[in-house]
Amino acid sequence: MHNNNYQMSSSIPIFESHHKKLGLIPFNSNTLDVVNGEIFRHYIKVIFIPAGYSLTVDFNLYHTSSPALFFVNNNQHLDIHTANNEDAFLIHYNRDFYCIQIHDQEVACDGLLFNNIFEIPKVDLLEEELNAVSQLFGNINDELIFQDLSSEEMIRTYLKQIIIRATRQWKKQNLKNQYSNLITAEQDFFRNFSRLVDIHYKQKHSVADYAGLLNIAPKTISNKFHKLNLENPNEMIKNRIILEAKRLMLYSDLSIKEIAYELGYEDPAYFNRIFTQKAGKTPAVFKKEIKKQI
Repeated sequence: MHNNNYQMSSSIPIFESHHKKLGLIPFNSNTLDVVNGEIFRHYIKVIFIPAGYSLTVDFNLYHTSSPALFFVNNNQHLDIHTANNEDAFLIHYNRDFYCIQIHDQEVACDGLLFNNIFEIPKVDLLEEELNAVSQLFGNINDELIFQDLSSEEMIRTYLKQIIIRATRQWKKQNLKNQYSNLITAEQDFFRNFSRLVDIHYKQKHSVADYAGLLNIAPKTISNKFHKLNLENPNEMIKNRIILEAKRLMLYSDLSIKEIAYELGYEDPAYFNRIFTQKAGKTPAVFKKEIKKQI
């Protein structure tokens, strides 16, 4: 069952069985190249970061002043810039291991923590949660080392506990009290809207397009966003398009014009104007700058 297909030290344990994969690796300032390479880009990631690190998730910069968890989906850009001698830990897994439809939607890969509409992938860990999460990471590591027939379900159970605990903390840290009941009642709508945008953003660019998919009025969508003090849904759609444009500039060799066509814009000049408005710089300037950082 222990089958390490990754090009790294054989001392790092990996669970692999019937297309299901999960691994856990430590890293620090001396081993950043391991986690920043291409090796984990296509995996879902839960990262346990100590204080004193800085990292970018989907081109947003974060500094950790206290220990934190970061949740990064397999289509998101991750770059850890600075670290120290204190170890961080990266859990990486594929959808076959954890994300199948039978798992609870809120703690699945399209739940509140991953690709959420608030664009907040970070959960700060206070002392009690820090101890609990540290223990759960330790339990996963132990199961990876001493694998037997029950290890897969044990690892999945520990991973789900991490995600559930983090989801509870994320709500406390990022939702105002007066909105907590509302988000509980309507979170399925927001997750569904976010999921639809993630599926259709290349073809559907307007709120009316998504209102049609949801069989509701565009104004209803806007009102739901307004109640939670979110930016309007049209901006969320644009943000998803621009985010994908940035990822394509980083990971592909497509020209700006080809990226515009890829994202459903027949007029590249119009795409350039939207990108410049949202990113604060032209696509050409952004592409030049991001390539320099590689």
